[in-house]
Amino acid sequence: MLSNNIEKTKVVVAGVDAQKYNFDYAISELKELVFANNMTASATLTQKLDNPVSGTYFGKGKLEELKQLCEHKDVGTVVLNDELTPTQIRNIEKITELKVIDRTELILEIFAQRAQTKQAILQVNLARLQYALPRLHPSENTLDQQRGGAGFANRGAGETKLEINRRTIQKEITRIKRQLEEIEQTTLTQRKDRQNSDLPKVALVGYTNAGKSSTMNALIKAFTKNQEDKAVFEKDMLFATLDTSVRHIRLPHHREFILSDTVGFVSRLPHNLVEAFKATLLEAKEADLIIQVVDYSDPNYREMMATTADVLKEIDADKIPMILAFNKADKTDTPYPQINSDEIIYSAIEKPSILQFSDFIQKQIFKDYEIIDLKIPATDGKTLAYLQGKTEIISQEIVETDFYIKAVINPNDKIWLKDYLK
Repeated sequence: MLSNNIEKTKVVVAGVDAQKYNFDYAISELKELVFANNMTASATLTQKLDNPVSGTYFGKGKLEELKQLCEHKDVGTVVLNDELTPTQIRNIEKITELKVIDRTELILEIFAQRAQTKQAILQVNLARLQYALPRLHPSENTLDQQRGGAGFANRGAGETKLEINRRTIQKEITRIKRQLEEIEQTTLTQRKDRQNSDLPKVALVGYTNAGKSSTMNALIKAFTKNQEDKAVFEKDMLFATLDTSVRHIRLPHHREFILSDTVGFVSRLPHNLVEAFKATLLEAKEADLIIQVVDYSDPNYREMMATTADVLKEIDADKIPMILAFNKADKTDTPYPQINSDEIIYSAIEKPSILQFSDFIQKQIFKDYEIIDLKIPATDGKTLAYLQGKTEIISQEIVETDFYIKAVINPNDKIWLKDYLK
């Protein structure tokens, strides 16, 4: 992770307001992304247009204003609020003599810094190469573009170098995809093992920095032994971690489930990144219950919820049962913890909230469990051991050579226990 002692690069944040989304929120979010990339926004410049100018993004006058603003602030880099075309970036850099970073490149840079596991590193590299490929340009080559070469049919050396670069990137993309497929096969095997365990699967999803990892750690602390070994990384910043964490949560009364903490989302997440991380996001797609964690203290939380909904739809996870978990209520004036239908307002840093949160989860994932009466022969030690070790026993008594047991049973267990039903 980046050290806070490293001097931050000064930038100007800029964008075109085409009134197609909440622009003020988008600019505010862009500044957060800038901060997450170890930069600081020295100034903001915006322009209202029906559509960005095709060749230069901004109008001519606004570009001159941008250049003068950066000179006044002694800034050499501008961060733009949209994904720009290669032509737009080159033209702005030529006119203003500034370094241009668009929104997509900024997010890719952040992801590259945060990636820790081999899978995450490969996924980010893949997205960066896919972003770079259409942006290759002969002017970026050092070879003389005018000189011809034998066998190149009057093409300049710069163009030849460009083609070599394209082939190199395409080969690297193919190589990374192959490596990811191998990793994903291993991950798929692990995921199948969890699916075969019959334990309910719960996935935490939501906007980056909403408190998913804090929520997972709070549940681990409340219900898991050796919790220090199980805790996941958490920090108050965007994209603190890119890796999916999976933990086995054991609640009282032999209630257990698999909990996963997925990569956080951000509005207009680059499509290449969504594609690259689809394998990671399968934890959400294959969950029995999705918990969307929302930063309730953020005034833009509804836009964040919309972003999460868009990503879930893109990975075909929008039909899975979901509950809304409004976190960070301790930073608001709203009473908490409180539950309303399929929503909970809570604080991940306070134990009473987490205990009510866990009860709320149980009511969702164990709602099909039934209380049934069983008659088990005393000689059937295997079935007795299973019931006593894996189910919630409400009452138990011995009459002659049989155990009469009242227990809470899941639907799968009820099928094979049918011969014991009293």
